[in-house]
Amino acid sequence: MTTITIDNHNYNLDALSDDARAQLTSLQFVDTELARMQAQTAVLQTARMAYAKALQAALPVLPVGDTMKFN
Repeated sequence: MTTITIDNHNYNLDALSDDARAQLTSLQFVDTELARMQAQTAVLQTARMAYAKALQAALPVLPVGDTMKFN
């Protein structure tokens, strides 16, 4: 007998309706996708910081008081 706990209540998985099992499956899928996307976001944020740091290192050094003007 497999049970699942939802809102501090235990439910026998085999006793759930087809609709309840389908909703549970969808919820588990969404939770997995959210975790995957959060991990991907962390990777992208790390890469962005590395690119920004590399960009700063690649920019020309300006004398104090000078600014670059883009037309």
